[in-house]
Amino acid sequence: MAEIAELAEEAVPTSSTSSSKQEGKARASKPKAKAGLGAVVKKRWRAWLRAVHRDVGYIAVGFTVIYALSGIAMNHIEDWDPNFHASEVQFKIAPIPDDVSDDEAVARIAAAAGISGTPSDVFRAGDEVRLEYPNGSKITAIGDTVTAQKRDSRFFFRVANWLHATRGKAAWKYISDVYAALLLYLAISGIFMIKGKLGLRWRGTILIAVGLGAPIAYIVLSGGPDAQKQEAKVAASKPGDDGIRPLPPEPAERAPSGAAPAGGAAAETPRRPPVLKQPPADELPQRPPVLKQPPAAETPQRPPVLKQPPAEEMPQRPPVLKQQQ
Repeated sequence: MAEIAELAEEAVPTSSTSSSKQEGKARASKPKAKAGLGAVVKKRWRAWLRAVHRDVGYIAVGFTVIYALSGIAMNHIEDWDPNFHASEVQFKIAPIPDDVSDDEAVARIAAAAGISGTPSDVFRAGDEVRLEYPNGSKITAIGDTVTAQKRDSRFFFRVANWLHATRGKAAWKYISDVYAALLLYLAISGIFMIKGKLGLRWRGTILIAVGLGAPIAYIVLSGGPDAQKQEAKVAASKPGDDGIRPLPPEPAERAPSGAAPAGGAAAETPRRPPVLKQPPADELPQRPPVLKQPPAAETPQRPPVLKQPPAEEMPQRPPVLKQQQ
């Protein structure tokens, strides 16, 4: 009897499980109601946003690398030349005789310096030869001493810096505008990609505040562009290494001529000459009236000019009789 009761208990859950499976199949077989466009957009807009964000990010990779590296290079342009690598080498060669032609002398010096190409300027006087090249390289040979100043182009940085500055490149200017629009999309879409505490509600808000706070804090602490202009004026007023002090900048406002000088500084400032004011109109001398020329019809005609006849047609004068004494 106990075995029969156990079998009955095991059979009860089996039957309930099978019934739940049948109910699930029946629900699956029922046709689902079609959702509207608004419901689909509301459910799928975040997935579409992430997909477009991903594809735009792939497109912006090349632009971002070019603009980021060229921007870093130009930020430190005071420390290095991002477009060219400069070097200077000095060595000895056999003196070039005076009877050697200029072309032969240029070829020997350029081959010894290891610089190829045609120089843009050649100067030769006695045992001195100077060569200049379009890329800025220079070679100076005096006697048996040669000084080569080479400038080798940094290919990537030179091209990237050229693209970064859009002045004079009309087509590339609009391409860079498209890239700027893509960056705006990446920045704005990244705000709404994730929801919850990791998104805009908590973590995203903090990071956005950090990104906005950095430039704002620098503007407040540095004083902005006006403070930099004042620093430039102060630096210009300091004497240089040669001890020459440049002229101070002209003040924006001058004190009135009748005001007392503050600390004696205004007494050294040269005064401007007085401005001569124009007298009133009634005190100005009257100009004489301008006589207008009469019309051509009223102008008196000049008499005709009589032309002198030729010499052969002129009457001969009678001979002059001299008076006898």
